[in-house]
Amino acid sequence: MFAYRLPPLPSIGDILKLYNLDAKKKLSQNFLLDNKLRSKLVCAGGKLKDCHVIEVGPGPGSLTRNIFQQKAFHVHVIEKDPRFLPTLELLKEATYGRLSIHIGDVLKFDMKPLIPEELKREWEGDTPMIRIIGNLPFSISTPLIFKWLEQISKRSDIWCFGRVPLTLTFQEEVAQRMVAHPCHFQRSRLSIMCQNWCEVDHKFVIPGRAFIPKPDVNVSVVYMTPRIKPLIDLDFKLVEKVVFAVFSQRGKYCKRGVERLFPEHLREELVKKLLIVSDIDSTKRPYELSMKDFDRIVHCYAALLEENPTLKKYI
Repeated sequence: MFAYRLPPLPSIGDILKLYNLDAKKKLSQNFLLDNKLRSKLVCAGGKLKDCHVIEVGPGPGSLTRNIFQQKAFHVHVIEKDPRFLPTLELLKEATYGRLSIHIGDVLKFDMKPLIPEELKREWEGDTPMIRIIGNLPFSISTPLIFKWLEQISKRSDIWCFGRVPLTLTFQEEVAQRMVAHPCHFQRSRLSIMCQNWCEVDHKFVIPGRAFIPKPDVNVSVVYMTPRIKPLIDLDFKLVEKVVFAVFSQRGKYCKRGVERLFPEHLREELVKKLLIVSDIDSTKRPYELSMKDFDRIVHCYAALLEENPTLKKYI
């Protein structure tokens, strides 16, 4: 048995001074020192009691403290910057070993070995007692979320344990794209990809002034739960290819983006066929298309690939 309450520790501000730590711009580091905001962020995804939590980019361990205050059973932190090792080791000692520290790049990190096998749950069942939380560096947030969405689609890495939810921070503009509905000015390929594989909830905005150093933008907290079944139930790379092509001509009629899926000598015939079969108005802009529209487009494109496999190599 262990106590949930942490022993007295120096404040994060004092620790930063003590170890002479500052945020590195090239790593997109920003520290959130406000305890109430940290607690609100950590709680945005629901209760953490007895959960195994993977925290991305803990820095000096400020959010990590709040995770433990919410009675998490064990916390794994993945940190790229080894300068924070002394501060994290201090917290590890205070939590009697319930903190595991991993120095590495989360874009290349395999999270699966961190979690006990007995925590596995059926995909169609309740979410497992595993959570991912992170105050993400802006520079990696979009490539990281695409990597994780692909793993969710394959139920690989940490998602072999079930529908593990995520509570993450993004630039406010990026978060708006993630949740944007048809006709919203921020509707983009990120909107389609996120909403296809996850239920995405934009929780709240943290003003930039709450961070040290202050970023040029506000920060949004987003909660994501993998869907039991994606809205477009096809291979990730296929969906990504079609969505990328359509949004490559975002301000023009969607027909222009669809054209990019086909070689020039077949373009007119196949674009016409795809739009007719999928019942898409060719004068709609990409950001006006619904998830059902994209579902029909991708399925029609998949059928055309079956008829003419050489198209798979195009683009």
